Amino acid sequence: MICFPNAKINLGLNITSKRNDGYHEVETCMYPIPLFDALEIIVNNKKTNWTSSGLVIPGDPKDNLILKAYQLLKKDFTNLPQISIHLHKNIPMGAGLGGGSADAAFALNLMNNLFDLILDDFFLEEYAAEIGSDCPFFIENTPKIAKGRGEILEKISLNLKGERIILINPGIHIGTKEAYAGVTPSPPKSKLKEVLADKTRWKNELVNDFEASIFNNHPEIKEIKDKLYENGAYYASMSGSGSSVFGLFENSPKKIEWDKNYFVFEALL
Repeated sequence: MICFPNAKINLGLNITSKRNDGYHEVETCMYPIPLFDALEIIVNNKKTNWTSSGLVIPGDPKDNLILKAYQLLKKDFTNLPQISIHLHKNIPMGAGLGGGSADAAFALNLMNNLFDLILDDFFLEEYAAEIGSDCPFFIENTPKIAKGRGEILEKISLNLKGERIILINPGIHIGTKEAYAGVTPSPPKSKLKEVLADKTRWKNELVNDFEASIFNNHPEIKEIKDKLYENGAYYASMSGSGSSVFGLFENSPKKIEWDKNYFVFEALL
């Protein structure tokens, strides 16, 4: 069985407070975009194994979130068979796009269907929350306001269909430690849902709290955002903790020249 996990972007990202468990309280809107990995899972009667192609995935394969998803299900459904997993990786990693979280969440959905587990979305989101903060979003995979550490989700009526997105990843790794070191948690100045309802407010009020310090440390990321605005984006922002930056356009922009080493993605939403 094959599925195609997609990336997400963040429309606004406020770090509102520090929690006692070491995490931070956030408020953001996550929106799915048509940038895909490809994931195949089939029954293997011998031994569970993992292979990948496309972008090189760093780290020990045993730590992969898809395998973690399988192990979580197998803990409760002990009769699950062994499986073979193949992931073709296309979504840049560590880029603020949620690719790893999407792979794990889509794996949960896929195995739910493959093995007739009949788990509804609520239970799948519970499993996903054990894997990572962004994972529950990808179970329903529709625009949501995310709060808590990202796992408390609220549906929002937001439709960007027909608009164009240009997304640039310059290949700069932004570690979690660096991202949070430059942020002083505070309540947002504007109510996120109210700002999202009025696109004329997005440029000035839909803020990603990570940007200020990361732009200071990596000016080339800010240059990407500025270039998107210069070429007609009505809104541009870093996604998550970066380093990907996206621009939204109501009309097709003129062709923009980017550094040949950048990952460039352009599509209609």
